[in-house]
Amino acid sequence: MLDKAVQRALRPAMTRAARGLVRLGVGADAISVAGFATGMAAAAAIAFQQFLPGLALLLLSRLMDGLDGAVARATTPTDRGGFLDITLDFLFYAAIPLAFALADPVANALPAAVLLAAFIGTGSSFLAFAAVAEKRRLQSLAFPDKSFYFLGGLTEATETITAFAAMCLWPQWFAPIAYGFAALCGITIVLRIGWGWQRFR
Repeated sequence: MLDKAVQRALRPAMTRAARGLVRLGVGADAISVAGFATGMAAAAAIAFQQFLPGLALLLLSRLMDGLDGAVARATTPTDRGGFLDITLDFLFYAAIPLAFALADPVANALPAAVLLAAFIGTGSSFLAFAAVAEKRRLQSLAFPDKSFYFLGGLTEATETITAFAAMCLWPQWFAPIAYGFAALCGITIVLRIGWGWQRFR
């Protein structure tokens, strides 16, 4: 829901940083892999109950996730890069709830499982819409720089990172945060199914 506004606000700074990285010879795919590795380090820190270091690594990972697209736009975006970016993003988003489950299995395993199930719903509706939109050669007006038709929703990247940050800051409240965010994901799933049902008539 907030991604478009956040991306618009950050775009000038991201563009300047991307130009500097391009001058240094740093490619978008390398940043994607580095961001993913940083995200996995965040998950490992959380699993060992190092929540504040985990939060710092998590935010750094998402910064890199923004930079890889900016670097790609400053050079030549590729289908391979788009595929790599979205695949590693989905793995990252799954790793964080799992890390909280490992940190405290008794308290966190069930809410983490519920949240992961909700993520499967948002992810599958996101990718299914993108696949059919590509088949019909539709283009997104809201996110024209994405590698494929980017369908938004109530729970996008900005909201997800905010929820993860809250979990790291108040890990004792992981369960209610996870259940609440899973409910919001459920609304996104219903909305996307409705949009797809109408759009693909």
